[in-house]
Amino acid sequence: MTSLESIGVSFAPLTAITSEMNSFSTIGQQLSQQIASQAPSFASLLSEATGTLSQGATSTVAPAASPASSTPSYSPLISANSTNQTSLPPFAPTTANQSSNGANIVADAASYIGVPYQWGGTSAQTGFDCSGLVQKVFADQGYTLPRTAAEQQAIGTPVSSLAQAQPGDLVFYGSPASHVGIYIGNGKMIDAPEAGATVRVDQVGTPTSITRIIQSTSLPSGTLNPTLASDAGPYLPIFESAAAKSGINVNFLLAIAKVESNFNPSAVSSAGAQGMMQIMPSTAAANGITTSDPVSSIYGAAQLLSQKLNTFGSYDLAAAAYNAGDGAVQQYGGVPPYPETVNYVQAVNSAMNGGN
Repeated sequence: MTSLESIGVSFAPLTAITSEMNSFSTIGQQLSQQIASQAPSFASLLSEATGTLSQGATSTVAPAASPASSTPSYSPLISANSTNQTSLPPFAPTTANQSSNGANIVADAASYIGVPYQWGGTSAQTGFDCSGLVQKVFADQGYTLPRTAAEQQAIGTPVSSLAQAQPGDLVFYGSPASHVGIYIGNGKMIDAPEAGATVRVDQVGTPTSITRIIQSTSLPSGTLNPTLASDAGPYLPIFESAAAKSGINVNFLLAIAKVESNFNPSAVSSAGAQGMMQIMPSTAAANGITTSDPVSSIYGAAQLLSQKLNTFGSYDLAAAAYNAGDGAVQQYGGVPPYPETVNYVQAVNSAMNGGN
C-alpha cells in the first residue's frame, strides 16, 4: 500500500493546527481556573447572609433619617460582582411576631442577591427592578403588594425615622417614590438599584419615607384571649378552625365578631350588614357566603380578613378596610379619618388584646 507521505502529501500543516488547538485548550482551562478562583461565590454569600440572620445578634441602632428628600441617596455595600464582600449585618428582634416575619422577608430577599437588574422585571428568571423585587419577596411570604414603588409607598404603616425601622420595612426615595429597598437593619437595605447592576446590599442613606408592611399584635398569635374565647361560647371551635384555615390570628377574627355583633348570628345593621360577622349582602353573594349560617359567615369573614391582611399588611388597616372598604384605606394611605372607622379600629385592638 502506498503511503501518503511517499507521494508527497505532508502532515506538517495538520500537525501545526493540532498543536495550536491544544495550546488554545490549555489557555482556556487556565483562564477558567483563574476566573473561578477570583470570582465571588454566590452560594457562599447567601450562606453567609442567612447565617447572620439566624444569629439574631443585637445591632447598633441606625441614625435617624434626615429630612425628606426627593433625590435617592444610597450606596452599594454588597454586590454579586464585588470581590470585597461582607456579610449582612446582624439585627435585634423587637417583637416575636415582627422579628420572625421580618427575618423571613430579609432572608428571602437575600436569596435573590446577584440577580441582574431589569427594568420592569418581576422574577429571578427575567431580572428585577426595585419594586418588582419587593413585590416578589413579599409574595413569596404570602403578601400581595402593588406593582410600582409609588403604589407600595401608599400602603402599610408609616415609620417615623430610620432609628425606628425594623428588618422587613420598606425604604422609599422620592415622593412619589421612584426607588424602594428592603431594610435589613444597621442602616442597610437589599435592593435592585439600577441598569447594569444586580440585586445587592446598599447603605440606606437618606430615604424620603419608611413604611412597615408586616405588623404584630402585642398578644402572641398562639395565645387565645380568654375573654373573647368565653364570649364566643359554642362558636369558639368554628373560629379556631376558620382562623387556622385562612392563616390569621384567631384573636383578630374573634375581635371582629365581638365588635361587629357581639357574637349575635342574627344581627342586622342599619346599613344592611347581616349575621355574626356583619357582611353586606353583595359581598356575601360575591364570595358564596350565607350570612344567616354562622359557620359560613365565620369562614367567609376569615377569608376576607386574610385577603385584607395580605393586601395592607397590618391588623389596623385590615380592620379599617373591613369597616370602611379597601378603597377608603387606599385613598388615605392608612386608617380613613372617619370617626366610625377610627373608633372601630380602636375597639378591635382593645378586644384583641384583652379589653372589653
